[in-house]
Amino acid sequence: MSVEVEEKHRWRLFLLSAVMIGFVLVLIGQLVRWQIVERERFLAMAAAEHQGARIVAPRRGTIVDRNGRPLAMNVVAYDVSAAPNLIADPYQAADRLWPVLNRPRDELISLLSQDVPYVPLARSVPMSVGATIGGWGLSGITVEPSPHRFYPEGSLAAHALGFVNAAGQGFYGVEGFYNDLLEGEEGVLHGEHDPWGEIIPIGESQWQPPREGRSLVLTLDRNIQFMVEQELAAAIERYQAQSGTVIVMDPNTGAILAMASYPTYNPNTYYQVEDERLFTDPAVGDHYEPGSVFKVITMAAALDAGIITPDTPFYDSGSIEVGGRVIQNWDRSGRGNVTMTDVLVFSLNTGAAHVSTSLGAERFYAYVRRFGFGLKTEVELAGEVPGVVRVPGDPEWHESDLGTNAFGQGLAVTPLQMITAVSAVANHGLLPRPYIVAQIIDQEQVISTRPYLQQAISPEVAKELTEMMVAVVERSAKLAAVPGYRIAGKTGTAQMPIPGGYDPNSTIASFVGFAPADEPRFIVLVKIVKPTVSPWGTEVAAPVFKRIAEQLFLMMNIPPDNVRQQAMVE
Repeated sequence: MSVEVEEKHRWRLFLLSAVMIGFVLVLIGQLVRWQIVERERFLAMAAAEHQGARIVAPRRGTIVDRNGRPLAMNVVAYDVSAAPNLIADPYQAADRLWPVLNRPRDELISLLSQDVPYVPLARSVPMSVGATIGGWGLSGITVEPSPHRFYPEGSLAAHALGFVNAAGQGFYGVEGFYNDLLEGEEGVLHGEHDPWGEIIPIGESQWQPPREGRSLVLTLDRNIQFMVEQELAAAIERYQAQSGTVIVMDPNTGAILAMASYPTYNPNTYYQVEDERLFTDPAVGDHYEPGSVFKVITMAAALDAGIITPDTPFYDSGSIEVGGRVIQNWDRSGRGNVTMTDVLVFSLNTGAAHVSTSLGAERFYAYVRRFGFGLKTEVELAGEVPGVVRVPGDPEWHESDLGTNAFGQGLAVTPLQMITAVSAVANHGLLPRPYIVAQIIDQEQVISTRPYLQQAISPEVAKELTEMMVAVVERSAKLAAVPGYRIAGKTGTAQMPIPGGYDPNSTIASFVGFAPADEPRFIVLVKIVKPTVSPWGTEVAAPVFKRIAEQLFLMMNIPPDNVRQQAMVE
């Protein structure tokens, strides 16, 4: 081998050795960086790739009535699904499933015969059904537990409660109003992924537990609510009416004891309701022209302003002109010389219009606002509306409104606004703020609602007006009377507005009354929409009030007036 060839081999060996030594040095440098210099950073990166977090849903708070009876609670239901491509015999599986899932066998066979990886079969089936199916161990059939909102009383107080949808969100009623409090706060579980993707906890410090939702104690009394709903449904059938609402309240505090509307629905099966308008609570979400019941407010304003007394005389000719509009009485007749008490007893539109015009627009509407009309009551129910009250200066207000508004025409109120306003008469002139939640309860504290009252009229005026309302029941609304008890009340018969005027064939019959008159324990508003047997509040709503009042005297242990007054003397 020549010297030249040997020299080439020597250089090749040197270059190869240099390359190998350089590679080894680079590898050693990287190992030093990985194992020593940046060891902690790479460990953190590796851990992060295997770590994860899982959201843990909180438990929704319960809702109970004033006596602790559950109205909304949580139960564990089961969702049943299938992986059809893992089911060997769809016919055999369908034979086992259809009786317990209550689905047609042919329908299940069709679902289980598909070439798909997943198909839902049933949602929120009872625990017993889920346990039964799970115990069979059917290949391709999965049974998974899922939280489910349950209303043990079915449709009872549905409008007041509202409902919770499949996503866990509350709508309408107290479920909607207090959704953020009821649903609680989500928890987070941090940990490492196992080979199947599940989270393995790696320490207590990595567990942030969910905060259970607050629970609510309502002012509703389940027994009174049930009785009221029964009476309302019977009245709708008896008078062949379209719908109706009844509210029972403690006038001294504003606590709502019962609130019912018909037709209603079952919140357990809210998804079966075809017309979503049924979810709206007519007690707070719909307004109507109240008719002659509103004369109580007109009289209260005039008495408090000092422009009339119960005995102030008035000559009723049968008509009166206000702002270019002729106002007549409901029977188109005049009664001659009467008093203000007579105006209320005989429900004279002319007398009410005379009172409101004597007050003047500024004072009249100031009292209307003072009683809460045109404003939300701020009750804890989703979807409340403020009603409609036009006042001077509004584009649509007309001078004639001062006359018609006096007897409840041309303005709109909610049933809750109306009963709350009359509660001020029962409660020595103090207007309560209505409420339906007595307590909010969480793990740390109990927050109790404190009644809020503000003076609407003087105690003396409230007493005078109470006696005028007693005269209404004793002299004209006799179908509302209950033997042994003095009852203060007022009827209303309002025509229903339509484009261009009022429907001559449709009315809203109503009555509001409280008892015992000298020491009120309850106040009741009855509203019946489009009764066909009779249009009059005296003949439709007053008898419903009587039946409810008779039962309330027993349920609330209220003795007859003579017994109660004798006990007070002794």
